[in-house]
Parts: sequence; C-alpha cells; structure tokens
Amino acid sequence: MKLSYYPGCTLKDKARNFEDSTISSMKFLGVELEELERWNCCGTVFSLASDDLMRHLAPVRNLIRTKEAEAGELTTTCAMCYNTLKRANLHVKANPDILERMNDFMYDEEVDYEGDVEVTHLMEVLRDKIGYEALSEKVTKPLEGLKVAGYYGCLLTRPREVAFDDVENPSFFEGLIEALGASAVDFPHRSECCASYQTVDKPEIVAQQTQKILKSAKAQGADIVAVSCPLCAFNLDSRQEDAARAYPGFEHIPVVYFTQLMAMAFERPSTEIGLDAHYINPCPVLAEKGFL
Repeated sequence: MKLSYYPGCTLKDKARNFEDSTISSMKFLGVELEELERWNCCGTVFSLASDDLMRHLAPVRNLIRTKEAEAGELTTTCAMCYNTLKRANLHVKANPDILERMNDFMYDEEVDYEGDVEVTHLMEVLRDKIGYEALSEKVTKPLEGLKVAGYYGCLLTRPREVAFDDVENPSFFEGLIEALGASAVDFPHRSECCASYQTVDKPEIVAQQTQKILKSAKAQGADIVAVSCPLCAFNLDSRQEDAARAYPGFEHIPVVYFTQLMAMAFERPSTEIGLDAHYINPCPVLAEKGFL
C-alpha cells in the first residue's frame, strides 16, 4: 500500500522522532508513505473569518500537490495539520464560488483543485484500512503490562465534521493501544485542550492544564501518556517542570507519540523510535516494564 503523506513543519524539526517512528512503523506494516513534493506549511490553524480567503490558500495548495502526485487521499499524523487541512477541504467543497476564486488566484501552471482529495489521519488509516486485528498480528513485542493514556486533545474530534469517531466518546486511540498489547487507560480529561499556543506568552495557563490533564491520567493508573500532536506533546511534556513548581505534589509522567509505541511493539531500531528526545525521560518507566 502507498499513501501520499503530508509531514508538516514540526515533524522536520522539533518532532523528528514523530516522523522517524511513523515512517519506520508504517514500513514494517507494508505501507509506503510517499511524501508530497513541494509541500508547504498548512497554515497551522483554520481561519474562521468568512472573507479571509488568503489564509485558506496554504492548505488547499497542499491538496493541489496531492492531485499532482495523482493521488486521491492525503494522510498526515499531526492532529493540527489534519484539522487544518480537513477543515479547509470541507470549506472549499461547500463553497464552489470560493474554490473558483482560489483556483483563479493560483499560478496558471498549477492544476485546478476540484475538491476531489480526501484528507485522513494516520490513526484513521490504521483503524479502517489496515485494521486493528491485522496490526495486532504484526506485533512482535506486545506492550503487555504498560498502562497507556491516549490523549485526544481538541483537534482529532472537534469540530464535529472532522471527527472520524464518536465526538463525545471516541475510542480509536484506545483501540490502537490495545492492539499493541498495552492496557488503555480511560481518563476524564483525554479530550480537554492543552492550552495550545498560550504556551508562548501565558505558560502559567499551560502549566495549569498540564497538571490537570496529567494528574487525571495518573489518577487512573497510567504509566505513560500518548499523543498525536507536536504542540500537545510540547505542552504536556516540557511544561511539567512549570506544573511541578506551581502545584506541589504534582507527579511527572512521560509523554510519547503513538507511533513511538508502535515502533516499540514492532521492535524497530532505537534510532527510529527516538525516546531520547523527551523532556521527561520515558526510558526508566519502559525499562521497568521490560521494554528496553
């Protein structure tokens, strides 16, 4: 199987371990991720202004690149990229006049976008195209005994039109965790916002959210938290020091990408897992459980 793949900016920089573990795991599953040529930043967030056409050009141009690759589907792992690309795609599909104006604005040598590309998240692909049962059969080192809290955050299930599961009670993250042999931990704040870009100038708000979310996961017995968003990863991982200073008694807990768990279960090389790139070192917990 081949999939057109959109990495997004952060996976080429601060979240290289996210991309490395993604490519390694999917290759092990027999899936070749074909990175788009000449992709650009998705714009990071979806513009809500009805007359702000310019801010929708970036995500749509990536959909044009998908067409140029003669593909009908574009897959990404970053929850924020997924949310922005999918919402922009739905927006232009629902507004033909806007799409026509955007096509007129593009370079003449670029193909017109006709709303004929599907945007998917990698976890959607794992569930619907590979299947958890088939994935489980590929596991060579089941993560038995490891209790994992899958953190959805905001962008995989909100707004409703981007969700590929029940909005109020999604289960695809838990399904993946259990397919890898680990125990999925249900916790109350699994879909609560991490405070996103407040981390730039209001780290105290992020520290508050970090302690609330991670305390919730820890209280339900989680050994580790898995995420699908580099910004969530940064906030929940790096801001734990701020949370510990502000909230006495706060207990640290490692935060990793879901693809790193996959790579561990598939016994990929340590260089392709990247466990050394975290603020809170996950290795002691994983070693204690017998996975290192």
